[in-house]
Amino acid sequence: MFVLESLNSFATSIYFLYYFFFTREHFGFGDRANLALAAWHGLIYAAFSILAGRYAQRQGYEKSLRLGFSVMGLSMLAASFSRDLAVHVAVVSVWSFGMAFTWPALEAMASTKETPLGLQRALGIYNLVWAASCSVAYFAGGALIEALGENSRFWVPALLHALQLVLLIRPVDCRPLGAGRALEGAGRELNPRPIAKAKSFLHMAWLANPFAYIAINSVLPVIPTLAERFALPPSAVGFFCSLWFFGRFAAFAILWKWTGWHYRRSWFFTAYAGLIAGFMGLLLAPNLAVAVGAQLVFGLALGLIYYSSLFYSMDAGDAHGEHGGLHEAALGVGIFAGPAAGAASLWLAPDHPDVGTWTVGGLLLVGWVALVVVWRRDRGRRVSLD
Repeated sequence: MFVLESLNSFATSIYFLYYFFFTREHFGFGDRANLALAAWHGLIYAAFSILAGRYAQRQGYEKSLRLGFSVMGLSMLAASFSRDLAVHVAVVSVWSFGMAFTWPALEAMASTKETPLGLQRALGIYNLVWAASCSVAYFAGGALIEALGENSRFWVPALLHALQLVLLIRPVDCRPLGAGRALEGAGRELNPRPIAKAKSFLHMAWLANPFAYIAINSVLPVIPTLAERFALPPSAVGFFCSLWFFGRFAAFAILWKWTGWHYRRSWFFTAYAGLIAGFMGLLLAPNLAVAVGAQLVFGLALGLIYYSSLFYSMDAGDAHGEHGGLHEAALGVGIFAGPAAGAASLWLAPDHPDVGTWTVGGLLLVGWVALVVVWRRDRGRRVSLD
């Protein structure tokens, strides 16, 4: 299962993370057009993720994966034969639909049948695998595309999706990772908590994660502009662009082994504050050193927020496919809302290039207020969370 996950992360990252460089080079897209395209991708992904989660839960995880891998592979194959803008907008639309059928199923397969003790380990490995593959793809993707030709940004993902379909010929092992240590974990509940506590943190995580993806997907489309601002040579662009990915990977590694953050309000709100600081610091950085530091803060904060959403989603019930779909739909909402706000602000105030950053920063502050409201609302429904 983790091999499928790694391949999926690498394939989707090679395509989408470098997609904005492609549209900038071939279609003359600026920040506003790239943000609008990112918003369109997020809208489709959000719309179909809930449906895909239910499909995976009812029809089976492997059937959902076969559908998703097939659609994405064929989309990449079609993209490799065209340089027409309409074709590539259609491709990213169909590709987004197909991807919605993969991640909820993979998340559910990683956590199904796990005990509370095993869930922490399973999701820790799951997060490390996809984050590592994504980081490597962004770090090395530019060099890979340069070495294999620009069309490799399409045919490499297509080949990887074909390989995933081949691997699915054999049944995927979904046995609990912690099964061999059942006696060791007997009697030790990883996170003893009343159900009201679990639901409260689940609500906050589902609220915060879209805002995290608002930030992420407001950064990705303007990365080419940032690279130009700091006059980075082509060999350094991949390293610079991937720093926050490695920060997120480091956060996943820490949170996997350290469980003290579970159901802790202070850590959750600190991470959200770091999200805002990292986002604004990166996009408004006066020099490269500030941008590097901001990326690391940004990545660490994203790691805890994402881990919270996925862990609390899987810890709160047994319908892992449906909960995975809701988790991914929340990401899609963020993927849509952030770039949409940035594109709209740049359209309304084209002479102020930083207006998109301040607009999205304002949205992130709205998220902070919303989190406080949810926390105080739920506090009256439980005994105590601290």
